This record gives sequence, C-alpha cells and structure tokens, in this order.
Amino acid sequence: MSTPLVPARPTRISLAVRDGSTMLRRNLLHARRYPSMTLNLLLTPVMLLLLFVYVFGDTMSAGMGGGADRSAYVAYLVPGLLLMTVGSTTIGTAVSVATDMTEGIIARFRTMPIHRGSVLVGHAVGSVLQCVMSVVLVGAVAVAIGFRSTDATALEWLAALGLLVLFATALTWIAVGMGLSSPNAEAASNTAMPLIFLPLISSTFVPVQAMPGWFQPIAEYQPFTPAIETLRGLLLGTGIGNNWWIGITWCLGLAALGYVWSKSLFNSTGQR
Repeated sequence: MSTPLVPARPTRISLAVRDGSTMLRRNLLHARRYPSMTLNLLLTPVMLLLLFVYVFGDTMSAGMGGGADRSAYVAYLVPGLLLMTVGSTTIGTAVSVATDMTEGIIARFRTMPIHRGSVLVGHAVGSVLQCVMSVVLVGAVAVAIGFRSTDATALEWLAALGLLVLFATALTWIAVGMGLSSPNAEAASNTAMPLIFLPLISSTFVPVQAMPGWFQPIAEYQPFTPAIETLRGLLLGTGIGNNWWIGITWCLGLAALGYVWSKSLFNSTGQR
C-alpha cells in the first residue's frame, strides 16, 4: 500500500514572499482606484519643469553661460527634476501608510495568519514601482520639450536607472516611517513635505557655486545634490567626481535608517 504524499510545508521565506506579493497587489489596486494623490504630487515636478523651461529658461541659460540656447538649461534641469519626482511620489506613501494605521485595517491584518512585515514591504515595493512610473512620465515630458542624452551609453543609462531605483527605495522607507509616526493622513502629508522641499535647495535649478557662500554647504551636503550631480554625469557626460559614492552612501544610509525606524514603529504599535 503506497504512502500518500504529504505537501511540503511552506518555508518562512516563501510565506513572506507570498504575503508581500498580496500586499503589493493591494497597494497597486488602491493607487489605480484613487489616482488623484499620485497625479497631484506628479504635477509639481511637471509644472516646475514647464515653468523653468518656458518662463525662466532663456534667462537661466544665459546666466549659466549657455547664451540664449534654452536647450542647454533643459539638459541641466531634467536630472534634478527626475529626482524631485521621486521625492514627490513618496509623499503619497506616507499618506497611504498613515491611512492604513488609522482606519483599523492594520489591526485586522494582525489577527490574520500573514507575515508580519508583508504590510510594510507591500507599501515599499509599491511605492518604488510608482516612483519608476512617475519618473518615466516626467522623462517623457522632458523629451517632448527638447531633452536629449545622445552621449550616454547603454551602461550609463542602466546605472542612471539603478541610481533612481536606489534613491526611490531610500526615500520610500523614510516616507513609511513618517507615515507610521503620524497620527493621521493630513499630518503625514505635512511631515513628508521635506521630501519636496530639499530638492528646491539643492543643485536642481542652479549650480551650487552660483548660490550665496553661506548657503552653499547647505545645498552641497544634503542627499539630493550628490545624487543629482551623479545623474547629470551619467546622462550628460559632466564630471561626477566623488558625488557617486557620496550619493550611494546617502541612499544606503537613509534606506537602512528608514527600514529600522519603520520596523520599530510598526512593532511598537502592535504592543499597545
């Protein structure tokens, strides 16, 4: 008499992947059903792109030594706006996490046999995917108004994409922590505003050297500026210098900090 086959018991890793995938689908469905938040946040970098190109473009290009050639300023501006798009998109993550925490759905998830960290992983991976899609959309608008990167090789394009994904991952985990620490969605939106404010005081719009001397250290020693200069170097062939490893160090440090902070906050809420 043959012994019936017993299905293999799922491992902890397989359960985590399965539950994380389920939470990812849930967050993507929410984003598709309620696109207003993403669209509102996405409009900020698009409007700034159009404003600085068509209203200030000639003046900014002349001031930076590009003469009256507006395309020179378009090339300078776009890498910074792509990273600003990442910062804008992740604000929606903070709001989404805060909404989940205040509407009682997390308490319901805690009573279900799902992997504990899958809720946060679903938010994080979903946010990174939304960031990539937002960057592609803003990049398409930039190409439509004249941005070109003819000198970048396929490897440099791949490295630029990798930097954008790494930067999105870092800011996403910070945004998750902001959402968990906020008492409601409105507070989460306000708490995450530095993710839009910091690019405004970086090298997104003008070189650091053109800023007042007292302000240059603030613009130079922050996460966005080295990442922007690295992206410019990859896409436009400008000098990168030490910016590449400073930018990557910022990304890894923020990602680790955000993950530990988010995990600690999420676990502490379950013990109340």
